[in-house]
Amino acid sequence: MAGQQRTYGRRTLLAAIRKSSPIARIDLAEATGISRATVTTVTAELMRAGLIAEVAQESDNSGRGRPRVDLKIDGTAHLIAGIKVANRALSLVLIDFEGNEQAAVEFPFPEQVFKPIALAQILKGGLTELMAKVDRSVSDLSGVGIGISGIVDVQRGLVHWSPSLSERNVHLRTVVEDTLNVPVFLDNDANLVAMAEKQFGVGRQAKDFIVVTVESGVGMGIVIDHNIYRGTRGCGAEFGHTKVHLDGALCRCGQRGCLEAYVADYALLREAQLLGNGGEAGTPEQTIETLLKRAQDGDPIATNIVNRAGRMFALGLANIVNIFDPQLIILAGERMQFDHLYAEEVLDSIKSSIVQVDQSPPDVVIHKWDALMWAKGAAAYALEGVEEAAVAQLTAQDV
Repeated sequence: MAGQQRTYGRRTLLAAIRKSSPIARIDLAEATGISRATVTTVTAELMRAGLIAEVAQESDNSGRGRPRVDLKIDGTAHLIAGIKVANRALSLVLIDFEGNEQAAVEFPFPEQVFKPIALAQILKGGLTELMAKVDRSVSDLSGVGIGISGIVDVQRGLVHWSPSLSERNVHLRTVVEDTLNVPVFLDNDANLVAMAEKQFGVGRQAKDFIVVTVESGVGMGIVIDHNIYRGTRGCGAEFGHTKVHLDGALCRCGQRGCLEAYVADYALLREAQLLGNGGEAGTPEQTIETLLKRAQDGDPIATNIVNRAGRMFALGLANIVNIFDPQLIILAGERMQFDHLYAEEVLDSIKSSIVQVDQSPPDVVIHKWDALMWAKGAAAYALEGVEEAAVAQLTAQDV
């Protein structure tokens, strides 16, 4: 078998086993179109590498005959961690090679903005605590997926800008890998929410869909033909920084009139404080809750702030529909715990602002995720990278 064919066979069969585990060899051949002889050869290689394992299935209830032997991913082959870098905490999850959750932890920190090396040390501290839950160390990890808000060049591991970093154009993947001595897979956090929706969530059955995340910022992940679209510079899908008001409110990215500057947490806090409606002293989360509660109770200033956020958000979503015409839009994130951005009047205003054709508009689904699901998306992204590296290692051994 030629080198390229062998690599293709390994990737294809490993993906098919992961998708349909447990599965018999004969069913693998039928599902992939690869010959039975090649399936037997390649799966034997994958077993020797420790990537898959056999599992016996009873053939029938009579006890006669040999039990059928199926194949499954060997969860013990690798441990992978996923991290969501949030405003004042890390959310971390540990999975095995089969994708099963092994441990999870929330790791708070006092600051919001870090120098790159300081953030790398925070990440190491969080991973150390995570691995201690299973009596292992950071060095036992095969890969770490990291989701961070901002503009990320995935191929170069470069963060052009992030609200979590004090510097621009940081080769963060290299900084973290040097600190951890573990392969790192870095991406924009909204892309990893899309990855999680594709692997575990409501996007599993959709070929094309868009995820919009709303929490401390506004993000977007785009899935086209089952693949995440990132743009040529890593700047694609920056929904929060699309312009909705010429020379409008100041965004934390430094520009004016961005959608995020009207609907994100910090924007609502700023508006509330400027208009003297910041609420009682407390955490930013408590202040947001107070603002939303006052709007529900009819406070005119709070109502104006919240209604404008809803109108801006609806305008942004209508633009997404007009540009992409997706099969599905998923609204996710901490702010989805409140309904001010997906109230009936907000969703109705989306319909009135999109191109009208004689068909129903895309479905809009609300998925009220907690922070751990973001980390699971990061872990799923790293799992893909670890699997790819494992196949590449087998290919290198062929030479």
